[in-house]
Amino acid sequence: MKQFTSNELRNAWKQFYIERGHVDVGAVSLVSDGSTGVLFNVAGMQPLMPYLLGKKHPLGTRLCNVQGCVRTNDIDSVGDRSHVTFFEMLGSWSLGDYFKKERCQWSFELLTQVFGFDADHLAATVFEGDENAPRDEEGAKYRIASGFKKENIYYLPAEDNWWGLEYGPCGPDSEMFYIADRPDCGPDCGPGCDCGKYTELGNDVFMQYEKHHDGHLTPLKQKNVDTGWGLERILAFLNGTRDVYRIDLFAPVIAYIEQASGTKYEEDEKLTRSMRILADHIRTSVMLIGDEAKLLPSNAGAGYVLRRLIRRAVRHGRVLGLSTQNLLHIAEMYIDTIYAESYPLLKKNKEFVLTELKKEIDRFESTVENGMKEFKKILEQKKEADSGQIDGKSAFYLYDTFGFPIELTVELAGEEGLSVDEDGFAKAMEEQKQKARDNQNFSTRLSADNGLYEKLDAGIVSEFIGYDTLKAEETIAAVNNGSEWKDSLKEGEEGTVITAKTPFYATMGGQKGDFGVIVTKNGTFDVQETVKLPGGRIGHIGKVVSGSIAKGETATLEVSALNRSNTCRNHTATHLLQEALREVLGDHVEQSGSYQDGERTRFDFSHGQAMTAEEIKKVEAIVNEKIAEDLPVETKVMSLDEAKKTGAMALFGEKYGDTVRVVMIGDFSRELCGGTHVGHTGDIASFKILSESGVAAGIRRIEALTGRNVTAYYQEMEEKLAETARILKTTPASLTERAEHLMAELKALQSENESLKSKAAKEALGDVMDQVVEVNGVKLLATKVSGVDMNGLRELGDQLKSKIAEGIVVLMSDLDGKVNMVAMATDGAMKKGAHAGNLIKGIAALVGGGGGGRPNMAQAGGKNPAGIDEAIKKSAEVLKEQIK
Repeated sequence: MKQFTSNELRNAWKQFYIERGHVDVGAVSLVSDGSTGVLFNVAGMQPLMPYLLGKKHPLGTRLCNVQGCVRTNDIDSVGDRSHVTFFEMLGSWSLGDYFKKERCQWSFELLTQVFGFDADHLAATVFEGDENAPRDEEGAKYRIASGFKKENIYYLPAEDNWWGLEYGPCGPDSEMFYIADRPDCGPDCGPGCDCGKYTELGNDVFMQYEKHHDGHLTPLKQKNVDTGWGLERILAFLNGTRDVYRIDLFAPVIAYIEQASGTKYEEDEKLTRSMRILADHIRTSVMLIGDEAKLLPSNAGAGYVLRRLIRRAVRHGRVLGLSTQNLLHIAEMYIDTIYAESYPLLKKNKEFVLTELKKEIDRFESTVENGMKEFKKILEQKKEADSGQIDGKSAFYLYDTFGFPIELTVELAGEEGLSVDEDGFAKAMEEQKQKARDNQNFSTRLSADNGLYEKLDAGIVSEFIGYDTLKAEETIAAVNNGSEWKDSLKEGEEGTVITAKTPFYATMGGQKGDFGVIVTKNGTFDVQETVKLPGGRIGHIGKVVSGSIAKGETATLEVSALNRSNTCRNHTATHLLQEALREVLGDHVEQSGSYQDGERTRFDFSHGQAMTAEEIKKVEAIVNEKIAEDLPVETKVMSLDEAKKTGAMALFGEKYGDTVRVVMIGDFSRELCGGTHVGHTGDIASFKILSESGVAAGIRRIEALTGRNVTAYYQEMEEKLAETARILKTTPASLTERAEHLMAELKALQSENESLKSKAAKEALGDVMDQVVEVNGVKLLATKVSGVDMNGLRELGDQLKSKIAEGIVVLMSDLDGKVNMVAMATDGAMKKGAHAGNLIKGIAALVGGGGGGRPNMAQAGGKNPAGIDEAIKKSAEVLKEQIK
């Protein structure tokens, strides 16, 4: 076997396939676009799923890459020698091009010619066949023809050698193994055995079937090959270790943790586990924050996973006695050294990564500090009571009062030999949610599924008839007040009214439900919201404003025409917006959420970066252009298969029935949609984008107005411009010129102010050159000045540095009860070992602060001015340690 560095292995992989006609397609974001229903890209083939399904890839039919992936489903296993959360997948694909013969030959060449494996030590597994598909004799034949020994070919069942999703492309796979020089562990010893004799190296998937919804298989028109090898795993094996934490992607970090913690790797099992978890979780966190999606810690989705990784890293760092600065240094190692060549985006985003990482660490430090005290109290109480479990209420108390995650409680308890009543925790959580529900507004309360609707006759269902009418006469089928079914509701009472048919649209698919009135001969019911209810019912939620209404009465149901028409404008505009976004940004744009009511429309979509002003302008122009064309808006009901054949867009993850409504706007847009719309785009009148912003990793949001709301918006803007012009004593037409004049005046005043501050700082400092001392042949000027901010200190530092010619300057100042400090080193001083950043780190704690920086310049803050004199004194000691 040949040994490789990680960079050499990546390059060797890509070069091998490029020489065989493949194109390197590069890597995509670690954060999934949502099209496959997972938070992260968990395999190299995941971003290519549309092309494996038959879509033409712009770069051809032979592809390869190295794709970063994140998997956290087995996060509790991280800490052993092999599990990691971030990993790199070496991948290659044939999209309807070559198949088993070429794939088997190239895999053997890769193993023997590139990686240097002895053919006698190679084995392969193939699909043994079952009632759904025959034995893969072809795969076995080509494995043997490529160079594998016949006796080293193993047939295994579908659970080992079949790849496929619930339905779609699928087929047999074939895995390759290294056979170690050791006896079999028994008669059944072979690939898949955990005795250590067989080590999996890579995997070839042959997608040659299509699985249908009823489970039967048919041959796939486009046969694909998907090859995947884990970089970390194969790198460790090639370099003679089964421990991935000894490869060059982890070894420098492990060495640093050893030095910083004083703990030797693999001397103590528990501490070694913490070292691995820390190294892994910081690496994954750096990758996610520094990714093109710039994921941030949060309480939901992918952001929550990131938060959990960082917090686990902090906790295991504390076990090892490491500080926040130690953790940030590990992050810097990954950015500056380990992945500098292969992931240059990390370097570009370095400050962002370190800033966000520190924010989350600081947040969790304060949480842990308080939560740990309470946890220890609860732990001692349970031990004294000889209980082997922390009850759910105590776990929830830690979570609710101190922000202590349940995962952390479980993990800490497990280390002490206790379990946690997670069901009890969930029950306590639900009780808290119920309290919150009890305080909700009445429309939310009245639509809650609290078992009330199970008591209603199952024959009472509702049909929406409001596509063509806003008014209908119906018999009231049922009435409730949110907690019980009633015969009637009287004036002032809130409740829900149900009828067999209704023109009121219930909130669904992003469109807000209608409001209006229900009138009987005895009273009037103000419908404030319309919602879907259990059992196929539609609920009109509101309040009796006069008289009374009763079950069995004939009622006139009338929708607010103005609100409905405004909502229709916004909804149809959203369809135009989605198509315009795809036209301007690309086909990757997919809806991830929307909301339309009578006031505005909101649309969430997949896109990895903020839109430029020019892109927003183009999208808005396209929508208004389609409005001006007065395109017809037509709806057709058809089968789901028919709708797909028309090219109609469907919302990912949405459940559709056998028949669907397709909304067609001319030849411009086709979407599956159950909402209400205008008859022609001209009815929308106008469209204005108010804002574009990020709401989650890889998800952007546009908020916009239509029709009269656009007019009202511009009227409001005119009023604000007029008011601003009045304040600035000019006219709206001259506002720009006036603002430029005022900014110039402000700039001049700021410059004058800085000059005065600089002069005051110099005067406060006085002549300090007599304070220069020599430390091992290097000049040091360490002094203090009162009332100077950081900018002023830097300016003074530059002046003093030029005066001493060669050496290091340390300046400290107390300002408003806080401390500012700056250190600067000349080139000559640095050559002798002086390091401004390390000097600052060495003295900052004396003034209750922290900080650091580059070798030539560093700064920090503190909160203890009383320590300034001692810190200045210690500067010479720290510098003396540097100059040896």
